[in-house]
Amino acid sequence: MAAPTDTIIEQFLDAMWMERGLSENTLKAYRTDLSGFRQWLLREQQTELPAVQRADILRYLGERQSARASSQARFLSSLRRFYRWLLREKHIHNDPTELVDSPKLGRPLPKVLSEQEVEALLAAPDTGTELGLRDRSMLEVLYACGLRVSELISLQPAQVNLQQGVIRVMGKGNKERLVPLGEEAISWLERYLGESRPDLLAGRVCDSLFVTRRGEAMTRQAFWYMVKRHAQVAGIDKPISPHTLRHAFATHLLNHGADLRVVQMLLGHSDLSTTQIYTHVAQIRLQQLHAKHHPRG
Repeated sequence: MAAPTDTIIEQFLDAMWMERGLSENTLKAYRTDLSGFRQWLLREQQTELPAVQRADILRYLGERQSARASSQARFLSSLRRFYRWLLREKHIHNDPTELVDSPKLGRPLPKVLSEQEVEALLAAPDTGTELGLRDRSMLEVLYACGLRVSELISLQPAQVNLQQGVIRVMGKGNKERLVPLGEEAISWLERYLGESRPDLLAGRVCDSLFVTRRGEAMTRQAFWYMVKRHAQVAGIDKPISPHTLRHAFATHLLNHGADLRVVQMLLGHSDLSTTQIYTHVAQIRLQQLHAKHHPRG
């Protein structure tokens, strides 16, 4: 005698928790998706979950077509895992989700600051103070080099060569790359190293290039709050994070004619497809400029 559907669902959720260690939130999402689909099946088709056919799933998806693509994708993911488990446990003989295509999810474009907004952000710190000089230096290096936040805060003085104008960055997977600093970043780093960092350390020793007022290494959280604070001073009202400057670095390079392969190397992307998203951002910006300034735009 077949087990009741309620029991089968709970057995499935227990198996997912035991085998895959899924979180409570994920299990709750599975339960919600399966329960919603089951209620629709009972109301519309008088059918239980184990008896579902591909056509039933397509019809349900059709009735949910106003839902966001991400919501549809999550539902299908829940369903696929459930029916694969049913097949494995021999509750069914065929997987009805096997020939159901997932919705295409458009990759979200990164939020990018204009060059004027970046200039305003870089000018926001009060460089007459030790912390302001440090903040300006960090922002300049982040924008000049397109670093990840983790790469910036983990920099050590030995990785900086001001004479040659480059920094040696340890990226993901311990992959090393050399990135040019540019004159502005070099100038601010020289001031920070000569004036601000010795005062912040006050005789203490720290391996990190950028330090706090306690003479300790800068943390991701502290830098994130610092960027938000300076963005407010700069009058930037759009959502912003340290990673926004990395996006700006890549997009502004492409806007000024940089080769995509060069940008890939500078960002430390192992795959060119990861870098290609910035070409879309640059194209959108060019279209906006054309529409605004061309007499027939």
